[in-house]
Amino acid sequence: MKRALHCLAAAILVAGAASAVHAKSLTMAYDADPVSLDPHEQLSGGTLQLSHMVFDPLVRWNQEHGFDPRLAERWERLDDKTVRFHLRKDVKFHSGNEFSAKDVCWTYERLKISPDFKGLFEPFEACKTTDDATVDLVTKEPFPLVLHLATYIFPMDSKFYTGTDANGKDKAAVIKHGDSFASKTVSGTGPFLIAKREQGVRIEFKRFDGYWDKSSPGNVTEIVFTPIKEGPTRVAALLSGDVDFIAPVPPTDLERVKKDPKVDLVTMSGTRIITLQLNQERVAHFKDQRVRQAVVHAINNEGIVKKIMKGFATAAAQQSPKGYLGYNPDLKPRFDLAKAQSLMKEAGLEKGFNATMMCPNNRYVNDFKICEAAVAMLAKISIKVDLKTMPKAQYWPKYDERAADIMMIGWHSDTEDSANFSEFLVMTPSKETGYGQYNSGNYANPQVDKLVLQSHKMTDEEQRADVLRQVERVLYDDAAFVPLHWQDLAWAAKKGVHVDKVVNVMNFPYLGDLVVD
Repeated sequence: MKRALHCLAAAILVAGAASAVHAKSLTMAYDADPVSLDPHEQLSGGTLQLSHMVFDPLVRWNQEHGFDPRLAERWERLDDKTVRFHLRKDVKFHSGNEFSAKDVCWTYERLKISPDFKGLFEPFEACKTTDDATVDLVTKEPFPLVLHLATYIFPMDSKFYTGTDANGKDKAAVIKHGDSFASKTVSGTGPFLIAKREQGVRIEFKRFDGYWDKSSPGNVTEIVFTPIKEGPTRVAALLSGDVDFIAPVPPTDLERVKKDPKVDLVTMSGTRIITLQLNQERVAHFKDQRVRQAVVHAINNEGIVKKIMKGFATAAAQQSPKGYLGYNPDLKPRFDLAKAQSLMKEAGLEKGFNATMMCPNNRYVNDFKICEAAVAMLAKISIKVDLKTMPKAQYWPKYDERAADIMMIGWHSDTEDSANFSEFLVMTPSKETGYGQYNSGNYANPQVDKLVLQSHKMTDEEQRADVLRQVERVLYDDAAFVPLHWQDLAWAAKKGVHVDKVVNVMNFPYLGDLVVD
């Protein structure tokens, strides 16, 4: 958050150690809990939320889309390829080990081998330490997003994670959906320790007495986190007083929550794109641009926004939301059933074909309802879809397997930059670089790859914006994926729980700074 938050801190500290006097507990309910305690196992909102609670990044975003110092107290660009970070001193991990530059570079090296994160860090060449409190991040070429990526470096306790566990396995191993040491054991520098965890049931957090940020206004000393999958049940828990804070608030319950005098509703325009991907390796018909265009024209995403999302979303025709560099104002949603049917006939598929679809049922707002609507819409162009929905914990392994012909994916740009959408969702999949990690459609277009990589080296913002708008145009014309909408954000809390000060468009509230009356 902006340092304006520290005005609150001053008011609290005037009474002398008031944060201790007014220590508070918080009960909160989200639609799902993190799949792992390993901050590098999965690049997801749940993982990042957890990371901001038990770890700390070098820098973090504030509500104005600027950067605030965290474990790095200041930084400077030394040359076109090097940014130097000056680290805080006297910071300790939960284990009691002292934090130093070594931990930053150890974490950097781990990010470089993480299947989900290595694509983000591909532009980087090295992490160098000049002393215990100084780190240089060096890129291969001039790179415009060094600070953006620094928000994803949550230094890990290198001493704690070095060696072997009781089973003789490497403590530092990054294992997707596996039973690794890091997936169930944690030592960070963050405001909270994990006291108890039952995956899918409950997580108990306790305030870390040795937390370095003494200026934080936060007075929450314990948090009980309970996943409640069903939106109406989550809302009922808040309105009855069983929990203090929930997210997300279903669109169907927004008015109900807004009218309740005991709670506050906080909303923001969202930047997470919700899409469907068409697997060209599983279904040969999806290699035909006309078929992909038919699917896009058959999906009435404006109708989905109106009827299913109750207007709490914005129908999309591209990846980039308004305000991002790559947003192309010329691209519009294109529902046209007659054209969709004509394209299927042109492709020789007027009789249609069968396909499978998988979607989560507790990851995105109304996710399974959206997929059910899409199935009905595709039936009108004779594509008969067998839909399976499942909880997030079961869905992600299936997604990684590319286990269905059509799969849902939502994406918030990890760097608050348009190129990030393409890097993960539409670039040609590559295990070596990590690009296309979430491209379950196996879409590949050399022109897109070239333009996105070109944007990585551009520091002239206007020229870079032009290249990123070209990317959106190519994807639009090629029907590379099915754009649905940008999902708006909504949180709700009982009166006196000041979540409006700690929420953000990235959708991971900084709960360490939360003030409860």
